[in-house]
This record gives sequence, C-alpha cells and structure tokens, in this order.
Amino acid sequence: MFQTVDVLGAKISNASVEEIVGFLAGRIKQKQNTVVYTPNSEIIEQFHKDEKLLSLLNSADVLAADGIGVVYGAKILGTPLKCRAAGYDIACRLLEVGAKEGFGFYLFGSKEEVCHLAKENLEKKYPGIRIVGTQNGYFQEPVGETIAKTNPDVVFVCLGARKQEEWIYENKHLFSGTTFLGIGGSMDVFAGVVKRAPDIFIKLNLEWFYRLLKQPTRFIRMLALPRFLWRVILRKTKQR
Repeated sequence: MFQTVDVLGAKISNASVEEIVGFLAGRIKQKQNTVVYTPNSEIIEQFHKDEKLLSLLNSADVLAADGIGVVYGAKILGTPLKCRAAGYDIACRLLEVGAKEGFGFYLFGSKEEVCHLAKENLEKKYPGIRIVGTQNGYFQEPVGETIAKTNPDVVFVCLGARKQEEWIYENKHLFSGTTFLGIGGSMDVFAGVVKRAPDIFIKLNLEWFYRLLKQPTRFIRMLALPRFLWRVILRKTKQR
C-alpha cells in the first residue's frame, strides 16, 4: 500500500501511474478485490463537506490524484505529491498490461452505443484485450450480480462522481478478485465521442483549460477549482 497525503481530508495515494498499475496487476494476479477512486479538486471540494462521503472516498485501496489542482493543493499544504496520476492514464496503462496478461475487462457506464463503440476501439488499440462485457449507465434494475457473473478482473465504472463511488462501495462484496476503477467520463474518451486534450495541454497542466475551451458550459463547474484552492490556503493558514 502507498503512503498517503491528506488533502482536505482525502487520503491521496502518493504514487505514479506506473506504480499504481504495478500494484493493481499484482492484486489481480492474487485474486484480491481492489478499489481505485480518482478524485480531482472538484470531487474533493464536493466530498469533504460530508463526513459520510469523505469516509466512502477514503475506503478505497488507492486514491489517485486525478487533477492537477489536487497536486497544487498538496504542495500548498507542504506535503507534495510526486506527480499527478490521472484515472484515464491508469486505465490505459492497465489495458496495455492486461492485454498481455489476459485480464478480463468489463465496461460500465455512459450510453449503450458508447459502450459498444468503446469496446470496438479498445479491441483495435490493444490487440488481444479480453472485454468480458458492457453495461450502460442508465440501468433501472440492480446490475451488480449480472456483472459479477462475467468474472471480470477489472471493472471500469464510468458513472460520474459520487454515483460511481457509491455503486462500487455497495456492490464490491458481490465480486471476487476484481479491481474497480471509478474513472468518470473515460468511456466517452475510449469511444472517441469526447477527445482528450492534446499532449501539449497535458504537459503544461492545462487540460482543464482545454476542456473549458471545448465546453464553455463547464465554466460553473470549473469554479470548484478556485474554491478548492482557497479552502486549502485557509487550511494551511490554520496549521501555522
């Protein structure tokens, strides 16, 4: 298990993408259930106000720093993280390893047609990948037992913040030896419906700005970042 850094109560794993994937591959081979949540500053800003939600977040085996805001927050608090570990990057690297190791992946979330398109794209991109099933995110009846019957090694849960964390927490007991990754809108990126930011934006830690340029309606949501950083600064001030 990794050392953690407290960012507004969230116990963020101080680990790189490669370290996290190595850990997950080992757990999969050992047939151990493992939970990975990937909070950004918006999610931490939302969850830290609710003790129950914060406890749910910290119940994960790995809490990856998905957004650069989390990395900045940890630095302001004087407990820097070694790097950002985006959920999408963890998923892609795990797919690469899984294609070689024969891991079975299950895709869960988004619209039905997006699930199928994501499956097709991933099978092309990662030759030999084994995708054992898909399930859209608009289910009316419980789907945990149905998904568990496919015996997946990895389930990508793309239901969006809070819903995906709660679903994993409430259903993980139905599975045996499964790794769960809550990775929000990654299904749309796998499917090609949404484009990820160009490498230059990612390297400059401006992926959030690219998203805002592409989707100006995200502006209100983006206000969570300055609120988050302001809370971090206040927390730091109180610690002095």
